[in-house]
Amino acid sequence: MSGSSIDALDLAALLCSRVCHDLISPVGAIVNGLEVLAEEKDEETKAFALDLIKKSAGTASAKLQFCRIAFGAAGSAGAQIDTGDAEKISRGFLEDEKTKLTWNLARAFLPKNRVKLLLNMLLIAAQSIPRGGALTIDALGEGESMGFKVTAAGTNAKIPPTASLLSAEAGEEGLDAHRIQPFYAGLLAKACGLTAAIAMEGDTVVVSAQ
Repeated sequence: MSGSSIDALDLAALLCSRVCHDLISPVGAIVNGLEVLAEEKDEETKAFALDLIKKSAGTASAKLQFCRIAFGAAGSAGAQIDTGDAEKISRGFLEDEKTKLTWNLARAFLPKNRVKLLLNMLLIAAQSIPRGGALTIDALGEGESMGFKVTAAGTNAKIPPTASLLSAEAGEEGLDAHRIQPFYAGLLAKACGLTAAIAMEGDTVVVSAQ
């Protein structure tokens, strides 16, 4: 798996591993909560377990909805995706008490690979502010040739170590489930005829595709 070449089966397997990795934690918490409900008699503890189940189920659902578009087929070949739907699932997945999204894209139907690219850019930008902060999404250009800019601002914002894979070049280290996502974002950018990049601009991290 050198350069930008990767076997289709390997790409599918690594992306599936990435999705499974994201879902293990909330699903595991649901299982643990159900075990507590089945065995525990203390009402306060059972209430805590039920709250854990509700929160973890919500997290798992938000991640699945996001991953369905970011990594999945998202409709037939040539399908378009409503950016309004993309905004909704992005807020459900990434927004919390620490991280807020400013979505400056007008609602429109765009080719699915462009929307998939945007969601993958958001993931990379979110990784650059592990302590939380602000994510701002802007359009670069317009119409079906539109590109995107995602600006991440937060305490100690920095470019993630795997972000170099946005070039869709695996390099000597190769690919694994941890490194596949930015590589996949680079492949999406190339498929859209765009060039993906990441850079520090002052104290912020900017992920762009144009």
